[in-house]
Amino acid sequence: MEKENLILEFMQKKEYVPMKAKELAIIFSVKKNDYEEFKSILTNLEREGKITRNRRNKYILNKIETFVGTFKNSRSFGFVIPDNKKQSKDIFISKKYFNGAKENDKVVVQITKQEQDGKKPEGKIIEVIGNMDVAGVDMLSIIKEYNLPYEFPKTVLEEAKSISNEIDEEEVQNRKDFRGESIFTIDGEDAKDLDDAVSVEKKQDGNYILKVHIADVSHYVKEGSCLDKEAILRGTSVYMLDRVIPMLPKELSNGICSLNEGKDRLTLSVLMEIDNKGNVVSSDIIKGVIKVTKRMSYHIVQDLLDLNENENIREDLKEYLPYIEHFKQMEELAHILETKRREEGYLDLNIPESNITLDKNGYPTNIQKYEIQFSNQIIEQFMLTANETVAEKFFWLEAPFIYRVHESPAQEKITELNSFLYNFGYRIKGNKESIHPKAFSSILEDIKGKEEEKVISNLILRTLKVAKYEAQNKGHFGIAGKYYCHFTSPIRRYPDLYIHRIISYYLKKNYHVEEEYKDMQNELAVKYAEKSSETEKIAQKAERDSIDLKKAEYMQNKIGEVYEGIISGVTSFGLFVELENTVEGLIRFENLGKEYFEYDDIHKQLIGEHSRTVYRMGDKITVQVIEANKALRKVAFAKFNKIEEKHPLEDKEGI
Repeated sequence: MEKENLILEFMQKKEYVPMKAKELAIIFSVKKNDYEEFKSILTNLEREGKITRNRRNKYILNKIETFVGTFKNSRSFGFVIPDNKKQSKDIFISKKYFNGAKENDKVVVQITKQEQDGKKPEGKIIEVIGNMDVAGVDMLSIIKEYNLPYEFPKTVLEEAKSISNEIDEEEVQNRKDFRGESIFTIDGEDAKDLDDAVSVEKKQDGNYILKVHIADVSHYVKEGSCLDKEAILRGTSVYMLDRVIPMLPKELSNGICSLNEGKDRLTLSVLMEIDNKGNVVSSDIIKGVIKVTKRMSYHIVQDLLDLNENENIREDLKEYLPYIEHFKQMEELAHILETKRREEGYLDLNIPESNITLDKNGYPTNIQKYEIQFSNQIIEQFMLTANETVAEKFFWLEAPFIYRVHESPAQEKITELNSFLYNFGYRIKGNKESIHPKAFSSILEDIKGKEEEKVISNLILRTLKVAKYEAQNKGHFGIAGKYYCHFTSPIRRYPDLYIHRIISYYLKKNYHVEEEYKDMQNELAVKYAEKSSETEKIAQKAERDSIDLKKAEYMQNKIGEVYEGIISGVTSFGLFVELENTVEGLIRFENLGKEYFEYDDIHKQLIGEHSRTVYRMGDKITVQVIEANKALRKVAFAKFNKIEEKHPLEDKEGI
C-alpha cells in the first residue's frame, strides 16, 4: 500500500504531467528486476479506478468518481439513482450525456460536477450495462460497481492454456505416491474447483491417521508469472449465486488443479496422527500425488451415515456402500475434534446462510435456510486441524508466512453487548486485560435451541473483530487457537497459494533456508496479507449485495403477504425484522403504528409513548410486505395487526 500511495500522491501534484509506465519507473528509481512488479501496481490502481490511461498510454489521476445506478428519463434531462448508499443524492444527467441510455437501464455514471448549494451532483453516462430486467444485468451491475475483474487478460489465458492437462511423470518420482489409497473429496453438488481431499484410518491403538491432500497450485502458478500477478490482483474468487469470478482461469481451477475423481493430481499433503482426545500427536507435510477414489457430496455422505440397517437402500447410494466404513471413521474423528474445540472455547455461532434457488434466467424461485449437516462439519473440522497444524509448524520455524488473524474484541464492544445480554440473564465474564473465547462459547452453548439463539448469535458476531490476514501471528479468537492460517484453498485464495509456495521452498531446501530468501519473502508477506485483506472485503460486499438483490427480487411478488418474523435490529428509525426464510426488511416508524416510539440506545429497544409497548431484539412480530426494491436491494415491512379489518397496505395511496 505504501508504494501505491506514493504514486497517487505524486500524480496529485500540480506540476505532474501524464507519464508512461517507464517514465514513472525512472522517477521512482525502479530497478530493472522490479519493473514488472511496478507495472502490476499501476495495473492494480487502474483496475481500482484510481488512475487511468489516456490515448497516448500515459497515466493520469482519475479525479471524477464513478457510480453504478438506475437511469430515469425525464425527456429534457435524466438522472441516475446510485446503487451505492454512500452516494445519497441522485445524479443529474444532461440530455447530451445520455449515451443511448433508456428508462430503467443500469448504467455507469461519472461525476462531472459535485453537489453545490443544494443542487444535485451532475454527471455523464460512460457505459450502459443494460435493462435491469434482462437476465444477468443485475449481477453485472454489481460486478461493475465493485470494479471486479470478470475477464482475464489475454496473456494470463495464454499462460494457463500452455499448462499441460496431465501431470509430469518425472515429477511423480519426487513425491509420495498415494494413488493406491482410498481418498475422497466431499463438497457441495455444484462445486467445480475441488482443492481438498481427505482420508481417515483408525489404528489398532485407537489413534487416527488423518490425511488432508490439497491441490499443489503453486507447482503450476510460478512466482512472478502472469498467472501469479493476476492472482495477486484478484486476491480471491468471488461467488455471486449464478456465477463465479475465479482467482485463476478455469483451465487451472476446474482442470489440472482440481482434484477430480479418477485423475492423477499433484498435492501438498498434511499427514496427522490424532489421539482419541483430538490432540495432534505427530504431523508431516509432504509433496504427494493422488487419485481421488470418489467425488462425494455432503448430502450423499450424510445419507450414508444415517442409513438404518433395516431400511431398503436407495439405488443412488448403492455404489458408495463399499466405502461406508471410511465415512463412519471420518464422522467418529470429526466428533472428537469438534468436542475438543468446544471445550477450548471454539465459537459456534450457528448463523444460517441463505439457500437461494435460481431458474435458468437467474430469477429467484425459492429462498430458505441452507441446511447444515454433520457431513459439512467433517470437512470443516479436518480443514481447521490442517490449517492449525501448518500454521504452528511454520510459526516455530520463524518462516515468512501469512496468518489468518482474529484478535480479541474491544472492551467497549463487550460492555455494549453485556448491556443487551442483561435482559436475557447472560453476561460475558472476564477482565479488561484478558477475555477468553470460553466466555462467549459458554453463552452460545446455553442458548442452543432457544428463541433468542439467533439474535444473540448475531450480536456476538457484531461484537467480534473482523478476521484478516497478517504476516505476524496473533492467534485466532474465534477458533480459540494460538496458530491459524488459510492453507486449504489455494485455488480460490491468494494467502493459501502464497504459503504453499513458502512451504514448497522449505521442503525443497530440506528446511535449510537462506536468510536472503527469508528477508525478501517477509516483505512480500506483509504486502500480500494487506492486499488479500482488502480484496476479501470487496468480495464479501459483492457477494452480500448479490444475495440482498435476489432476496428483494424474490419478495417483489410477495407484496401484501403476511409473515411471522423476529426483530433482528433496533435503530432510531425503525425495526429490522428477519423472516424464517432469512429475508430481512425494515419497519419504519410510520409503519409501526399510530403512536410515537422512543428509542432506548442503551438497551436497544423502542418504547411506545402512550401504550409503553416495548419492541426489543429477539421479539416475535407479525409483518406485512409493503415494498421490495431490487435496484436498491431493500425490503420494507409494516407491522400487521391481526385484529385490524384492513391491512396497512390499504391505507397507502394508490393501493
